[in-house]
Amino acid sequence: MTMLTDLLLTAESFGGDLIALDKECLLVVNGSDSLYLDRVAHVLTTALTWLPLYLSLFYVVLHNNENFRKVLCVLAGAGLCVLLAGSIDDLIVKPTVARWRPTHDPEIGLLVDTVDGYRGGSYGFFSAHASNTFSIAIFFCWLIRSRLLSIALVIWSFTNCWTRLYLGVHFPGDILVGLTWGLIVGTSVYYFFYRVTRKMAASRHFISTKYTSTGYERSDCDIPVAVLVFTLLYALIKSCIL
Repeated sequence: MTMLTDLLLTAESFGGDLIALDKECLLVVNGSDSLYLDRVAHVLTTALTWLPLYLSLFYVVLHNNENFRKVLCVLAGAGLCVLLAGSIDDLIVKPTVARWRPTHDPEIGLLVDTVDGYRGGSYGFFSAHASNTFSIAIFFCWLIRSRLLSIALVIWSFTNCWTRLYLGVHFPGDILVGLTWGLIVGTSVYYFFYRVTRKMAASRHFISTKYTSTGYERSDCDIPVAVLVFTLLYALIKSCIL
């Protein structure tokens, strides 16, 4: 009984140390004295900023799948990623765990830099931005198998994660758990998608230099990459004139 008590006390102490470290790390990366960076983070964390990227991915899927049922399956797969990665988090995990966002934390809330008074909802574990974007990124990495596009999508997800830390609405631990859950969801949804659609594909012969291993034109894969670059430039330019 004494040994069990000691283990529980040790675990509690370790957990307290992790939480303290999480808070310290957040205060290091949160905010800055730059109004320009404040604007950049605010623009990049807005969902509408990334609408062109979503549309470019839809174009790639539509242009590279002759079977419309498969296109619908890809859209359903992306929707399932959002449902499992984000909705479960917002509806179940956050209210159940009930961990305060940094901006609402009784201990450090007043120390957190905010932008335009933005503080987010009460609870922040885990980050839906991290889990949503990373699940979508991983799903399309598996689906398309373009190295350049995969790197771009991971950068997109990490950019969203940075904005949440900068704005002080998530702890680093929230982000890490969100990324882990996004990885699990994105991979699981893809393999479910593969099992459902593997008999739908028409018999096609691909030239390896023109197509990815899953049959997507490499030139099409460059479109979302270009859109990502232009979106980042848009955020940088818009933040200069706000």
